[in-house]
Amino acid sequence: VQLQASGGGLVQAGGSLRLSCAASGSTFSSYAIAWFRQAPGKEREFVAWISQSGGSTSYQGSLKGRFAVSRDNAKNTVYLQMNSLNAEDTAVYYCAAVQSGKTYFYSSAYNYWGQGTQVTVSS
Repeated sequence: VQLQASGGGLVQAGGSLRLSCAASGSTFSSYAIAWFRQAPGKEREFVAWISQSGGSTSYQGSLKGRFAVSRDNAKNTVYLQMNSLNAEDTAVYYCAAVQSGKTYFYSSAYNYWGQGTQVTVSS
Protein backbone atom coordinates (compact mmCIF):
# COMPACT_ATOMS: atom_id res chain seq x y z
CA VAL A 1 0.00 0.00 0.00
CA GLN A 2 1.20 3.52 -0.77
CA LEU A 3 0.39 6.34 1.62
CA GLN A 4 0.34 10.08 1.10
CA ALA A 5 -0.15 12.48 3.99
CA SER A 6 -1.45 15.99 3.42
CA GLY A 7 -3.19 18.86 5.15
CA GLY A 8 -0.36 20.30 7.17
CA GLY A 9 0.40 23.98 7.33
CA LEU A 10 0.90 27.00 9.53
CA VAL A 11 -1.77 27.65 12.15
CA GLN A 12 -2.03 29.94 15.16
CA ALA A 13 -2.12 28.52 18.65
CA GLY A 14 -5.64 27.46 19.52
CA GLY A 15 -6.48 26.68 15.92
CA SER A 16 -7.34 23.44 14.17
CA LEU A 17 -6.09 21.37 11.27
CA ARG A 18 -7.28 18.19 9.65
CA LEU A 19 -4.66 15.90 8.19
CA SER A 20 -5.45 13.30 5.57
CA CYS A 21 -3.69 10.08 4.71
CA ALA A 22 -4.70 8.79 1.29
CA ALA A 23 -3.86 5.24 0.34
CA SER A 24 -3.53 3.46 -2.96
CA GLY A 25 -2.56 -0.02 -3.94
CA SER A 26 -3.54 -2.99 -1.81
CA THR A 27 -6.82 -3.44 0.04
CA PHE A 28 -6.95 -0.43 2.33
CA SER A 29 -9.46 -1.88 4.75
CA SER A 30 -7.05 -4.66 5.72
CA TYR A 31 -4.62 -2.15 7.23
CA ALA A 32 -4.63 -0.51 10.61
CA ILE A 33 -3.33 3.04 10.36
CA ALA A 34 -1.37 5.08 12.85
CA TRP A 35 -0.20 8.66 12.99
CA PHE A 36 3.23 9.53 14.33
CA ARG A 37 4.98 12.85 14.62
CA GLN A 38 8.55 14.01 14.88
CA ALA A 39 9.59 17.39 16.17
CA PRO A 40 13.05 18.83 15.45
CA GLY A 41 15.68 17.16 17.61
CA LYS A 42 13.22 14.67 19.06
CA GLU A 43 12.36 11.06 18.42
CA ARG A 44 9.35 10.04 16.43
CA GLU A 45 6.38 9.55 18.73
CA PHE A 46 3.02 7.82 18.51
CA VAL A 47 -0.01 10.06 18.09
CA ALA A 48 -3.05 7.93 17.25
CA TRP A 49 -4.14 4.57 15.87
CA ILE A 50 -7.28 3.34 14.16
CA SER A 51 -8.31 -0.23 13.46
CA GLN A 52 -9.01 -1.67 10.04
CA SER A 53 -12.75 -1.10 10.31
CA GLY A 54 -12.45 2.19 12.17
CA GLY A 55 -14.35 0.78 15.12
CA SER A 56 -11.42 1.09 17.53
CA THR A 57 -9.05 3.95 18.17
CA SER A 58 -6.19 4.69 20.51
CA TYR A 59 -4.32 7.89 21.36
CA GLN A 60 -1.24 9.13 23.06
CA GLY A 61 -2.59 9.93 26.48
CA SER A 62 -1.82 13.63 26.45
CA LEU A 63 -3.53 14.14 23.09
CA LYS A 64 -6.82 12.41 23.78
CA GLY A 65 -9.60 14.95 23.76
CA ARG A 66 -7.82 17.29 21.35
CA PHE A 67 -7.05 14.88 18.50
CA ALA A 68 -9.46 12.52 16.76
CA VAL A 69 -8.64 9.87 14.19
CA SER A 70 -11.20 8.53 11.74
CA ARG A 71 -11.27 6.71 8.43
CA ASP A 72 -13.40 6.36 5.35
CA ASN A 73 -12.60 3.03 3.74
CA ALA A 74 -14.74 3.87 0.72
CA LYS A 75 -12.35 6.76 0.05
CA ASN A 76 -9.19 4.93 1.15
CA THR A 77 -8.46 7.78 3.52
CA VAL A 78 -7.68 8.25 7.20
CA TYR A 79 -8.08 11.61 8.90
CA LEU A 80 -6.52 13.22 11.94
CA GLN A 81 -8.52 16.12 13.32
CA MET A 82 -6.35 18.29 15.56
CA ASN A 83 -7.93 20.95 17.76
CA SER A 84 -6.64 23.46 20.30
CA LEU A 85 -3.19 23.27 18.78
CA ASN A 86 -0.21 24.63 20.65
CA ALA A 87 3.46 25.14 19.88
CA GLU A 88 4.34 21.69 21.25
CA ASP A 89 2.31 20.14 18.42
CA THR A 90 4.73 21.53 15.84
CA ALA A 91 6.21 18.54 14.02
CA VAL A 92 6.23 16.54 10.84
CA TYR A 93 3.26 14.21 10.95
CA TYR A 94 3.44 10.78 9.32
CA CYS A 95 0.82 8.15 8.65
CA ALA A 96 1.80 4.50 8.70
CA ALA A 97 0.10 1.21 7.92
CA VAL A 98 0.32 -2.34 9.14
CA GLN A 99 -1.73 -5.32 8.05
CA SER A 100 -2.72 -6.37 11.54
CA GLY A 101 -5.56 -5.89 13.97
CA LYS A 102 -3.24 -5.36 16.92
CA THR A 103 -2.60 -1.92 18.36
CA TYR A 104 1.06 -1.03 17.95
CA PHE A 105 2.48 2.09 19.54
CA TYR A 106 6.02 1.78 18.21
CA SER A 107 7.04 2.87 14.74
CA SER A 108 9.06 -0.23 13.88
CA ALA A 109 5.84 -2.28 13.76
CA TYR A 110 4.62 -0.43 10.66
CA ASN A 111 5.60 -1.56 7.20
CA TYR A 112 4.40 1.35 5.12
CA TRP A 113 4.86 5.07 5.60
CA GLY A 114 3.68 8.24 4.02
CA GLN A 115 6.09 11.06 3.27
CA GLY A 116 5.04 13.31 6.14
CA THR A 117 3.33 16.65 6.30
CA GLN A 118 4.62 19.64 8.26
CA VAL A 119 2.47 21.18 10.97
CA THR A 120 3.69 24.45 12.43
CA VAL A 121 1.83 26.15 15.28
CA SER A 122 2.69 29.76 15.94
CA SER A 123 2.31 31.11 19.46
